[in-house]
Amino acid sequence: MDLALRAARDAADRGEVPVGAVVVAADGAVLAVRGNETRARNDPSAHAEVQAIRAACASLGAERLPGADLYVTLEPCAACAGVIAAARIARLYYGADDPKSGGVKHGARVFSHPQSHHRPEIYDGIAAEECAALLRDFFAARRD
Repeated sequence: MDLALRAARDAADRGEVPVGAVVVAADGAVLAVRGNETRARNDPSAHAEVQAIRAACASLGAERLPGADLYVTLEPCAACAGVIAAARIARLYYGADDPKSGGVKHGARVFSHPQSHHRPEIYDGIAAEECAALLRDFFAARRD
């Protein structure tokens, strides 16, 4: 989660919402580290999770990441959860809950639906307070 937090801080420094994601292969190798890039790319789908999964798939020359772990600083939204399922991520670790836009524990609860063709193991609350504080501070600075 430390790498994901670093990517989130880097995203904040670029003016992006501070969310970071890391894909780790089954053998423990870090495949990709990314932060949000929606503003830089003018792309609403360029969330940290999607960017990390894209980069990991590209590095392996594969469309799926079976056995891989994904670490994210914020509960993935429904769109990101769909990408996580499509990539066949084995385990999802995330920090802060997102009651407003989350798609895993809150909101759409994508992996709970019978239509979800893959459900990763889910571990939430990893460095939750540090992840949440990063987001709170980012948005508080924008309101000042």
